[in-house]
Amino acid sequence: MLYLVGLGLGDAKDITVKGLEAVRRCRRVYLEAYTSVLTVGKEALEEFYGKELILADREMVEQEADSLLKEADVCDVAFLVVGDPFGATTHSDLVLRAVKLGIPYKVIHNASIMNAVGCCGLQLYNFGETVSIVFWTDTWKPESFFDKIEKNRQNGMHTLCLLDIKVKEQSLENLMKGRKIYEPPRYMSVNQAAEQLLAIIQNRRFQGEKPEITENTICVGLARVGALDEKIASGTLQQMSTVELGAPLHSLIVTGTMHPLELEMLKLFSVDSSSFENNACQRTT
Repeated sequence: MLYLVGLGLGDAKDITVKGLEAVRRCRRVYLEAYTSVLTVGKEALEEFYGKELILADREMVEQEADSLLKEADVCDVAFLVVGDPFGATTHSDLVLRAVKLGIPYKVIHNASIMNAVGCCGLQLYNFGETVSIVFWTDTWKPESFFDKIEKNRQNGMHTLCLLDIKVKEQSLENLMKGRKIYEPPRYMSVNQAAEQLLAIIQNRRFQGEKPEITENTICVGLARVGALDEKIASGTLQQMSTVELGAPLHSLIVTGTMHPLELEMLKLFSVDSSSFENNACQRTT
């Protein structure tokens, strides 16, 4: 049996009882190590689970999945994922590979940022399409995610923006030369994401457009949701460009039309209460 086990968002103890039981009876246990991070290290998980963990990077999961599934038809193998197992399409691919090999599988769900984002007070059913904001480079500055945020906002929906994670990435030079040399890990912060959104707004105005999202659009910054040091900050997009929420992982929400209760909840986390009182672009139902 292949077990796909969600670990939740905080520390080692966020695993479900069902998940922990599965892990402890498995012969091999892999820890997915590239789509998200926990607030504790591999060693803390091993101590709590009572099992040695094998780190599974993107290369292993996407290119060497058969080795990961080896003997899973005759013994139990677990694949641990921060959050919920199906937060990334890569894991669907793993299931399809297992089925093709005749290996049964079981999914043990847990909390993920997709539902835990409700901690800020915005109602989950008022969210539109989730987008990813990627790190820009000097030569690559995509804006397609901005169009999706605008579409959500036009429909009155909030947008959860998942921020880029660069783990075990190679530079272009090392990639072209086939050198297994990796760049230091990088995690996009709320203020970096806000700066890119502000730059797009300026670009669109320069092209004669009137963006649906402006510097005064109310946004929410979140850091380490589910952990003891969780941080939430609400305010204008301009304020999000300067807010400091500390260590990763960060997420950003661009609000749409807000119910008065949603607005009251966001005020609990306001960087500056006057942002809500004076914001001309604020929308409520």
